[in-house]
Amino acid sequence: MRWSTLFIPTLRENPADVEDVGRQLLLRAGYIRELLPGIYSYLFLGERLLGKIAQIVGEEMDAIGAQEMRLPLLHRADSVVAAIAEGELRSYRQLPQIWHHIQTRFDEQKHSRPDLLRARQFLVSESFSFDLNAAARDVSYQKHCDAYSKVFDRCGLKYTVAEAYAGAIFVVSSDGGEVQVMSCRSCGHAADLENAAARAAQPPITDPEGDFAPEPFHTPGYKTIADVAAFTGLPETSQMKSLVLVANGRPVLALVRGDHSLNEIKFARAMNAAELRPAQAEEIREWFGADAGSLGPVGVKNMRIVADEALRGRRNMIAGGNQDDYHLRHVTPGEDFEPEYFDLRNVIPGDACFRCGGALDFIKCVEIARVHKTCGGSNGSYSLYLERVLSAAVELHHDADGMALPAAIAPFDVVITPVSITDPALRSASEEIYESCRKMDLDALFDDRDERPGVKFKDADLIGIPYRITIGKKLAEGLVEVVERRSKKREDVGKEYAAAFIAGALIPGKERP
Repeated sequence: MRWSTLFIPTLRENPADVEDVGRQLLLRAGYIRELLPGIYSYLFLGERLLGKIAQIVGEEMDAIGAQEMRLPLLHRADSVVAAIAEGELRSYRQLPQIWHHIQTRFDEQKHSRPDLLRARQFLVSESFSFDLNAAARDVSYQKHCDAYSKVFDRCGLKYTVAEAYAGAIFVVSSDGGEVQVMSCRSCGHAADLENAAARAAQPPITDPEGDFAPEPFHTPGYKTIADVAAFTGLPETSQMKSLVLVANGRPVLALVRGDHSLNEIKFARAMNAAELRPAQAEEIREWFGADAGSLGPVGVKNMRIVADEALRGRRNMIAGGNQDDYHLRHVTPGEDFEPEYFDLRNVIPGDACFRCGGALDFIKCVEIARVHKTCGGSNGSYSLYLERVLSAAVELHHDADGMALPAAIAPFDVVITPVSITDPALRSASEEIYESCRKMDLDALFDDRDERPGVKFKDADLIGIPYRITIGKKLAEGLVEVVERRSKKREDVGKEYAAAFIAGALIPGKERP
C-alpha cells in the first residue's frame, strides 16, 4: 500500500487530557479516534492491528477445534448459546463441542476515566465448551488455557496467569489496571485479590497463656478496633472484629482478626449466598442488645458464627461484650464459642504465600482473558479481550519516539522510505523493493509522500512498523539502509537483497541473505 493514498492522521503532540500511554500513542499515531467518552473508532491502522490480533485468536481457536459462529448483538452471547445448545444438543454422542465467536459488547458500568481498558464498548472473543462430564470439561479448560497462552506469546505480551474463582485470569501488569493480583516471589503462584489466600503474618505479640474465663471491661466511647487498641495498649491483632451480615435472609456473625478485613466475595461463597447485605442498625440492636462497636461472639445463639482461618488456634483475645461500651478480654475460639472456619479475609502486605511461605507482591494489572469452569457442571466459558491485548501491547512496546510493535500484530511488516520521492533513481529503486516485498508476502507500506525525510522517519517510528528500508545517497553504491524499529539497529544491505533480508528476519525458515 502507498502512504499517499491512506488516511493516517498522525499528531505531533500528545492529545490534551489523555493520561495513559497506550491511548496517547494510539491517538497520536492515527490508530483511533474518540468521538464520545469510552466509544472508539478504529481507523485504518487500528483496524489492521485489531484484525491481526483477531486472526491470531482465530488460528489458535481453530487449533483446539473451536467452531466459529456469528451471534446477534442485542442478546448476551451466553444466553443465546445456551438456548441453541439446549434445543440442538440431544445426545452425548454430539459432545464435546466448543463454540466460538468474536463480538462487540457494551459495558454498562460508568467509569470515571474511560479508556481502552475501561471502554464502554469492547471487542471480545468468547467461547463455550459443552462436555460429557467434569473430567472432559477440564480437558477443554486446559485447551483454552494453552490456546490463550499461545495468542499472548504471539502478540508479544508479558502476562501472568492468576488463580480466580472456578478458573483463572490472564493479566498484564499496568499502572492503569483495575485488577489487583497477588504474586509469590518464590514459587510464582498468583491469584486475584478477590480469591487470594495467604498465610497471615504473625501477630507482633503472642497470646497470653492460661485458661481464663471471658472478663468484661468498660470501654466508654471506644467503638473501633483502633480505639480499643489505643485504650488497652494491645495491638489490633489481639482483637476479633465482628461483622453482622444477612445471607439469604438469615443473619450471620463473621469474625476476622482485628487488623484484617472481611472479603465479602469469599464470605458469600462460603455461605452459598445468592443474596447478601450488611445488617441494619435496628436489626443489630434487636439481635445483640447492643450497637455496632460492642459486638462479639460470646453468648450468641440466635445466628450462625463463622470465623476466618487466621483465628484458628488463637487464645485470650479481645472481643465486643454485646453490651454498649463494654468489651471482653480472654475470649478463646473453640472454648468460649464454637465457630465454623473459612478463608474469609482479604490478603494484605506482610502475608506469606500459602504454598511455599514466600514473600508476596501486590500488582496492579489489566485483565486480558478469563477462563471459567461452570461450578459443579460439565461446561466452561472463556473470554479474551482483544482491545485490551492491543492496549497492553502498545503500553509494553513503546519508547520516546512512539510504538515498537511486535511483528505479528504490527499493521505492516516494513515501510519503504525514499528520502526524496522526486528523485527518479530513488523512486525507481523504492518501487523495485516494494514489489519484491509484496512477492515475498510481506505487508509493505511504501511511503511515497513528498515530505522531508525527518517527517517520514518520525511518522514511521510513531506508528511502530518493525522495519524501515531507507533509500538514500548510498544507493549510488547499490546499498540501502535497513533500520530495526525496536533496537534502532542500522545495517547497510544490497538493494536487491533488502526484501529478502526483511523476510529472513520475520518469516520462520527463511534465511537472511
